[in-house]
Amino acid sequence: MGIRGRYGAWAVAPLTAVLLVATGCTGTPDAPARSTGGAGGSGASGASSSSGASASPRVSGASDAPGARSAPARVCDRPSAGPAKAPAGAVTVDPAVVGDLATKTENSPPHTTFWLRPGRHTLEPDPYAQVMAKKGNRYLGAPGAVLDGRRINQYAFSGTAPDVTIRHLTVEGFIAPHDEGVVNHDMADGWVIEHATVQDNSGAGLMAGARQRVRASCLRNNGQYGMNAYKTGDSIRGLVVEGNEITGNNTDDWERRRPGCGCTGGIKFWAVDGADVRGNWVHHNRGTGLWADNNNNDFRIEDNLLESNDGAALMYETSYNAVIRNNTVRRNNWVEGRAYAKDGDDFPYAPVYVSEAGGEPRIPARTDRIEIHGNVLEDNWNGITLWENADRFCNSPANTSTGYCTLLVKDTGRCARPAIATEPLYGDCRWKTQRVDIHGNLFVLDPSVVGCTTECGRMAVFADEGTSPDWSPYKGGRVAEAITHRQQNRWHGNVYRGPWSFVAGDRSRTLDSRQWQGTPYRQDTGSSFGPRAGG
Repeated sequence: MGIRGRYGAWAVAPLTAVLLVATGCTGTPDAPARSTGGAGGSGASGASSSSGASASPRVSGASDAPGARSAPARVCDRPSAGPAKAPAGAVTVDPAVVGDLATKTENSPPHTTFWLRPGRHTLEPDPYAQVMAKKGNRYLGAPGAVLDGRRINQYAFSGTAPDVTIRHLTVEGFIAPHDEGVVNHDMADGWVIEHATVQDNSGAGLMAGARQRVRASCLRNNGQYGMNAYKTGDSIRGLVVEGNEITGNNTDDWERRRPGCGCTGGIKFWAVDGADVRGNWVHHNRGTGLWADNNNNDFRIEDNLLESNDGAALMYETSYNAVIRNNTVRRNNWVEGRAYAKDGDDFPYAPVYVSEAGGEPRIPARTDRIEIHGNVLEDNWNGITLWENADRFCNSPANTSTGYCTLLVKDTGRCARPAIATEPLYGDCRWKTQRVDIHGNLFVLDPSVVGCTTECGRMAVFADEGTSPDWSPYKGGRVAEAITHRQQNRWHGNVYRGPWSFVAGDRSRTLDSRQWQGTPYRQDTGSSFGPRAGG
């Protein structure tokens, strides 16, 4: 269900070494991803991208819910204008001179400011022509300044120099290979991308490094990701993604081209330790909106508007410790949810999907739980699913994060018989969905809006039975029992409007609200349930 190979190579002129980078892609643990059949931006039939204009409903009746406050970050169609004149001391870049930006960057010292005149700037007509940024360089676009790869160049801004700034510039038309990126191609640290538009490129619009800041920018209609937040060596720390519009990405439909690759999304995060993702408008992406996959930790995902993505709005997978609060999540998972249901797949795919991820006090973070609170989930295909694949653990063939172990066990080889059969490895070799606290949220479902009659209004906490490998200590119902009853996963103080049902223990067990609240599950204490949709 994951891809076999995890490394891809590329040539980067003028570098002579061939660089290797992990792709940061895995399939979902439960099933291969499927084609959505539509272009990015077509995610929810009947859902308009302008639907973000209205204020989010405030949670009424939930015990301590502030209510989601997210409003759309409309930056793609309303970009902030750059300086109309060159700042003092800046080097002026002429769009009429092919390769002027790359040449002047090469011939200027670090910490130089470049001002790109209005017009369409180009690089030399060589696939590996690119701007090799130097430490502290600043690239400022005048109103109407565009750096165009012309479907010839693979990369726009590259190099390992830190603390580069790109502002008020449109970057488009580059053809980065699969899993690679156009801006900050070499994953340098400390870059700032503000008021930029990165659109209509292949691969990822951006790569990421430690302390990267991406603010008030438009990441639109890129072939794979808006941003691939992966860095060689897994060293991204302190990432900020704030006030951006992230829309229409995965135009090349990679889940169809490589079924089960798990290699798409508005943004994919891989082994990021410390991220603040706030105030973004993530909408109409083909597939998942935000996907944190593999050993991420210490995320705050707040005040975002996540809507009309073909698949999940947010996936938090094989990762740790997050606060997910005050987001508006609406009209997500219509395309993928409907396709699975049509094929007879009863798995409760959901707009907020927590897969083998949970709170872990032994890993330093701003919280020791996954806290999901104060959100509004409205007219999505299903609600929140907490899930574990009993066969997926460190050193298991079902672990699609090839070569990786949990953050508690550094040596993959330790997770083997006989030691894995007893503590501490019995617990520490698993990515666990544990200590997930879901409270103070509003869940609204109107089936007539979603266009469904069954299987689109479910909450879930469950695992399938463990079956393999032969030496697995997790066979049978052990994991299902643990995730459902012993791993401190708790719903409470929520408000439900509409025909909700609940899956607990295994996927065949569907409960009504009284059964969900009763013995032995005792979920949603202090919550209220109303038969009609609406707040």
